[in-house]
Amino acid sequence: MTFGDHPMSVGKIQLLVNNMEPQEAASALTLVIKDLFPLLEEDARIRFVTDLIGDSGDEKVSSLVHL
Repeated sequence: MTFGDHPMSVGKIQLLVNNMEPQEAASALTLVIKDLFPLLEEDARIRFVTDLIGDSGDEKVSSLVHL
């Protein structure tokens, strides 16, 4: 089953986020992403950050990923 173009798990995450205050949701997602980020290969980290902030500044994104 899908939610838009994404697996159902994305829909579940979105429902949880929708029921939280924005700052609370951002803090919770930050904790989850901190655990996930080291598990990703470099190209996946770059793609994630690029998707998050947009395509502008690819060099800056690469620099951030190496932090």
